[in-house]
Amino acid sequence: MQFPEGAGANQKAIREKLQAIGYPESTVQNLGNSTIDDERYDLFFLRTKTLDETEKDVLVATLNDQYSPEQTNTLLSFDLVSAVIAQETVINACWAVLAATIGIFFYVWWAFRKVPRPIRYGLAAIVALLHDTLIVVGIFAILGYFLDTEVNTMFLIALLTVIGYSVNDTIVVFDKIRENVMTYTNRPFPEVVNLSISETMGRSLNTSFTLLVTLLALLLFGGATIREFLYVLIIGVIAGTYSSIAIATQVLVSWDQKTIGKLISS
Repeated sequence: MQFPEGAGANQKAIREKLQAIGYPESTVQNLGNSTIDDERYDLFFLRTKTLDETEKDVLVATLNDQYSPEQTNTLLSFDLVSAVIAQETVINACWAVLAATIGIFFYVWWAFRKVPRPIRYGLAAIVALLHDTLIVVGIFAILGYFLDTEVNTMFLIALLTVIGYSVNDTIVVFDKIRENVMTYTNRPFPEVVNLSISETMGRSLNTSFTLLVTLLALLLFGGATIREFLYVLIIGVIAGTYSSIAIATQVLVSWDQKTIGKLISS
């Protein structure tokens, strides 16, 4: 919905109005501003329980009376999303993440087939990936409480993008480990891993910093429609950079030292 700028419409006020007319579980998201015929409007996305035509008309009329009494074209679009469709979205998201995880595991396993026990590289990459996914989902859930963000198709696309970035950064570190393992054959594996991290850390941090600058610029100056997408990417880039250096490599070393059980228990 859109309301004239300066009419007093904001997330808190609209949410309280919806609660007052019988929609306590409704959510309101600010989508920014638009200009139509030199007039500025505030845009909002409202989500409520399923409404029939009469309930929809009453809701729109109530908000119009409060924030736009002289206009009747405040409703820009109205969509019905049943519980079945919402559940299908969640299921499809889980299947997409699972398929990506399996594909990444086998790819990393095959890519590092020339080093001893290549399966550990695939498993270490998956552990880092799961870490990033849990961090993104957890922080996004917290943002949902404060900013009314929601899990939708855009969230799924962003999550898959984060998975791809995380694995890419992890493979860069793993590739350097593979190179150094073949070069320094007499060194203990933990020393080789530390050397590899030192050699790739600058590259990883610089790449992530450059990407974060771009994402923050889009967040500040881009449209509100991609804001949730950017939230996920920013969280994922930070988590992915950390996990590639501190988690994936730790799994490799623990596997080599046969202390993976202690790592899991800690």
